[in-house]
Amino acid sequence: MRVFSITGNQVQAWDSDNPDTSLPQDLPEQGFVWLAFSREHFERHVVAIQSCLQQLTGQSLVDLHVSDLLNGQLPSRYDFTSHYDLLVFRRLAQQSAATPRNNEAKAVHAPGKRPGPPILQRIDTSPVGFAVFERVLLSVHPDDCAVREAYASRLLNATGDKTPSNDPRSAGARGIPLSPADTMLRIVSQMVDAYLDLRRELSRQLDHWQAELLHPAARFRRWDALLQARLALHQLEDLCDDQRTAMLNWHETLDDWVVSTDAAALREHELLKVRCRDVLEHIDRVVNHVRRLEHNTETAVQMHFNAQGNRTNDIMRTLTALTAIFLPLNLIAGIFGMNFEFMPWLHTASAFWWTLGSMGAIALVMGLVFWRKRYLARTGN
Repeated sequence: MRVFSITGNQVQAWDSDNPDTSLPQDLPEQGFVWLAFSREHFERHVVAIQSCLQQLTGQSLVDLHVSDLLNGQLPSRYDFTSHYDLLVFRRLAQQSAATPRNNEAKAVHAPGKRPGPPILQRIDTSPVGFAVFERVLLSVHPDDCAVREAYASRLLNATGDKTPSNDPRSAGARGIPLSPADTMLRIVSQMVDAYLDLRRELSRQLDHWQAELLHPAARFRRWDALLQARLALHQLEDLCDDQRTAMLNWHETLDDWVVSTDAAALREHELLKVRCRDVLEHIDRVVNHVRRLEHNTETAVQMHFNAQGNRTNDIMRTLTALTAIFLPLNLIAGIFGMNFEFMPWLHTASAFWWTLGSMGAIALVMGLVFWRKRYLARTGN
């Protein structure tokens, strides 16, 4: 469990005698509170957390939303009530090989060892849930979620500048969120960027297979691995589509928010829209990259079969030309092999050599003709 009190340009971590179970009872005079729990901790202490939310905000989570936050297989989705917004966002994180896989951490592939790029087998898509109140942000993360710790460290490091400022733009520039919704968007953006960091390694592994597919001397045999890679990329595309739909739904509700006419509040609301559009743009980049990888893989497969077809055509063309060359020779041999008593040249001493020379000349002429027509030429790879 991690609890942070964020006021202006100050971030204070929750400090109590028992930080694992003790929860804040009051909100700060200004600012908001971020309550970050692992899914296991949230499930064990859901009653105490609901009581804490009731005391801090006057409202608790709906039972169905509690089930959504505890569900480790829920796709990205958005829902709302009159008091808070709920966003479930499936992350795209690279799981370390040394990290044990729990029941909720499902990679792109189904459990069990299957062929395919190792990077695709290590992409973990466990969901992260957010409940956004007016002055409280509650987030539920997988037990091994590094995004929470990374962003918590960034928050604490962002308090190095102690210069007070009343301008909300300066707080945002220092990396300190302005509201619970702003904090949620920053965490979501960091989760999306985590996949962007995986693009280079993923592209390199698939490019290696494409080069092997197109190599003229290579005999590609890893069709099962290639199929699994294409299925994994398709699942990533579906996952990103769910992410985009959830963020679009949340972005649409921003227009319905009741915002005061205060300049700072209007500015903060505008910044939320800008940051939400930035997250959507990052998701679109992920989707475009995944689709490009799918297209490149499909193109490489088609080029592989086209190259195989061209090589087969070359072989068949050569064999057909050789057959055409020897066909008249077989005809001549068949004619002189007939069992007739009276045939021209049958009893001539030089007939054999004239016939053999004629057959050689016919074969040579036809070979030259086929060579000029490039019937015997090998197609360049």
